[in-house]
Formats: sequence, structure tokens, C-alpha cells
Amino acid sequence: MTSGSDDKPVKLPAKARLKTLKDQLGSIMLADAPAVRMLAGRIQNRLKTRKPAERDLDKLERLVEQSLQRAQNRARSVPTLRFPEELPVSERRKEIAEAISKNQVVVICGETGSGKTTQIPKICMELGRGVTGTIGHTQPRRIAARTVAARVAEEVGTPLGQLVGYKVRFTDSSSRNSLVKLMTDGILLAELQTDRDLLAYDTLIIDEAHERSLNIDFLLGYLKQLLPRRPDLKVIITSATIDPGKFSEHFDDAPIIE
Repeated sequence: MTSGSDDKPVKLPAKARLKTLKDQLGSIMLADAPAVRMLAGRIQNRLKTRKPAERDLDKLERLVEQSLQRAQNRARSVPTLRFPEELPVSERRKEIAEAISKNQVVVICGETGSGKTTQIPKICMELGRGVTGTIGHTQPRRIAARTVAARVAEEVGTPLGQLVGYKVRFTDSSSRNSLVKLMTDGILLAELQTDRDLLAYDTLIIDEAHERSLNIDFLLGYLKQLLPRRPDLKVIITSATIDPGKFSEHFDDAPIIE
């Protein structure tokens, strides 16, 4: 938009409006991108054939603005994060953050009590993940999903179910504003039925992968096929110190942090 001499907003030409909106697509919510891109393609085709596109452009502008606003609100909701110094994962936080930033898949292994389960989602938040999509964090069992969610929420300083939530069978204590969502492997598998590209998430943490359940094996196989279609998606595999090389090899020699 520009302003005329009478201070009333004047719309840019249609092609310029479309280009401006398309330039913003990298910052909108991931889940909104397919519908927005489809509408943008329809507008582009109408412009090529010299058909009127003002109504669709107005709709596209509203969709982009709403999606950008939601992403901005999520970014502003990220709290100040603290990392307990006594945990081994906290000591190597910078190394882990750098590996996540530079690689699409990272394998992190450590003994029980090292802090990998509770600190890695916070490291992801510190990197700006969880804004255009949620940080999904899977656990093999329902009680673990609830317990970890409560612990992370406590450390983040927010009531459970707000910035940090969980979803297990028969219970959904998360919201569309949650930056981190704990869930069982089975819940994530169920979501594939309606979200084949997992666009609800910008990061996935597959925890306790060494347990090698059927659900985990299926998820790891599916993610390997999905990653080329989702170059924006980060995947973090966490495991006890039991043959992490197999997970690394599965994801084309992804880096391992022990």
C-alpha cells in the first residue's frame, strides 16, 4: 500500500501486490502455506490471462496478514529461558544448538539424567524454533509425555497447557498457541492421517528412540521420506548410549553428539 495526496491508501498494481505477498510466505505459519500458495497460483494465472484478480488479492492479503500476526505473537511469547548448570546437556548447549542450526537431523545420545529430554526443547525454543510451527516432542509412553510436559512448563515458567502442552490418548492439554507439544509416538502417527507433511511442526524431537518400538521405527522411516519435501523441518533423535550410529546411518550420516 502507498498513500495518495489525500492520505487515503492507494493499492499497488496487482502484480506488485502479488510479489509483495509472495515475498512474505517464508514467515507465515507453515500450516497456512499450502492454501496461501494455491491462492497465489490462482491469482498469478488470472493475471496472465488478464482476468480480474482484485477480490482474490484482497483475500490473499488477509490470509497472509493473519498468518504473519499469529507467527509474530508466537515469537513474542517465547520467555526468557534458563538452563540448569548441573546438567551435562546444559554444559554442551552451544554445541548442540550449533549442530541443530547447521543440520536437518541431529542424533543426541546420553545417559538417563543428562537432561536431554527437558533441555533440548528449550534449546530449540532459544534457536527460534516453535514459531511458524510447533516443536513436537514424542515419548514412548503416556505418563512420560505428561510428566515431561509438566517439567518443561515448570522450567519455562508457564502453566501447563499454554506454551507447553501435551496430547495423549483421550487427553489434549495443548492449544494452538503451544510452542512445545509433548505426545506419544502413536499420537504423532495418528496426525499423519490429516497432516501428511506434518506442517503443524517446524521441529520434531523423537525421544527414547533406542526403545525401537514399531511406532518409532515407522516414524523414523516416514521422516526419512518426508525430509526432502520439508527442508525447513528439523529432526532431533535422542537415545541412550546404545548404538547411536544406526540412527545416524539411517539419516545419511547425521551428526552424533554424545
